[in-house]
Amino acid sequence: MPTTTAGPDRQQAELSPDELQRYSRHLPLPEFGRKGQRKLKNASVLLVGAGGLGSPAATYLAAAGVGRIGLVDFDDVETEIERHEMRLTSDNALDVIDDYDVVADGTDNFPTRYLVNDACVMTGTPNVYASIFRFEGQVSVFATEDGPCYRCLYEEPPPPGLVPSCAEGGVLGILPGFIGTLQATEVLKLITGIGEPLIGRLLMVDAKTMNFRTLNVPTNPECPVCGDDPSVTELIDYEAFCGIGDSSSENGTTDDVSDTDQIPEISVHDLKQRRDAGDAPFVLDVREPYEAEIASLGADQLIPVDQLEDRLDELDANPDEEIVIHCRSGGRSAKATELLREKGYDASNLAGGVLAWSDEIDPDVPQY
Repeated sequence: MPTTTAGPDRQQAELSPDELQRYSRHLPLPEFGRKGQRKLKNASVLLVGAGGLGSPAATYLAAAGVGRIGLVDFDDVETEIERHEMRLTSDNALDVIDDYDVVADGTDNFPTRYLVNDACVMTGTPNVYASIFRFEGQVSVFATEDGPCYRCLYEEPPPPGLVPSCAEGGVLGILPGFIGTLQATEVLKLITGIGEPLIGRLLMVDAKTMNFRTLNVPTNPECPVCGDDPSVTELIDYEAFCGIGDSSSENGTTDDVSDTDQIPEISVHDLKQRRDAGDAPFVLDVREPYEAEIASLGADQLIPVDQLEDRLDELDANPDEEIVIHCRSGGRSAKATELLREKGYDASNLAGGVLAWSDEIDPDVPQY
């Protein structure tokens, strides 16, 4: 049996005749039945990061009969929902999360994962975690009464830029639906109290080999958040903790960003004005070639960021020539800018990259 369950039986609304018919396939299930369906009807789930993972999770949770679903920056679905059209931050996370029985974390970046984890531990809200990358996915249940939290598994975030985002590294199109459905399954198990949720276990899925592995994740008594003597007792600045700057993505989270405080930047408006005036700098695109085929800013040269150091001899710009570097949203180009400046080039980063250009200059440039 699970260590913790959500959606207790107190003052639960009864199922209507229509609901009994709608969920008739659930009612014969052992250990589930009418009682389990009533728990779903009276339960509340908050989906944080309602993108590739959140969309299938929301669909199946609504279809299963979860009564109240909260979505952080998401579109309408046909169930009772509460839209939180905001970015989840240290200022609002505790208040938002404390109003729900279970959180489903499908975010795509480390600052929000640590924020969600810490807020779940502090509010006592189970956190059903899922992540995807290329052909692989992970699912687990954190922040239950007797189980580990995300920091027990990953106490410290990786260095900025070490782990590519899905935009950089790609993801198999079917994988979000696959992993999001597994995530929704764990939510239903927690709410109804059936089966064995992935508490203290990390499910790892390799879609290429269709190999499923389970890694045991013990509770860390020295964990800074859920340990015996926690040192983190209030929410912190998670972007600073993860060593990155403040930039947002479509999920109200961060994506493809880097700390650009010490790196010279130029805005998309400044670049546009200089081009219009015939004073355009040399523009270097450090994305992958397929990205340039999707959306182009008319760069003078394309060299992917991970090849740049080895291909400096191919750079058409002179060391004393002004170079503006861009990528999708500013993270990779910031790293490239830092590299070129170390090599003596007069380089600056195009703030916001393709996304900013599409938002502020030319909406016909695709956002991807």
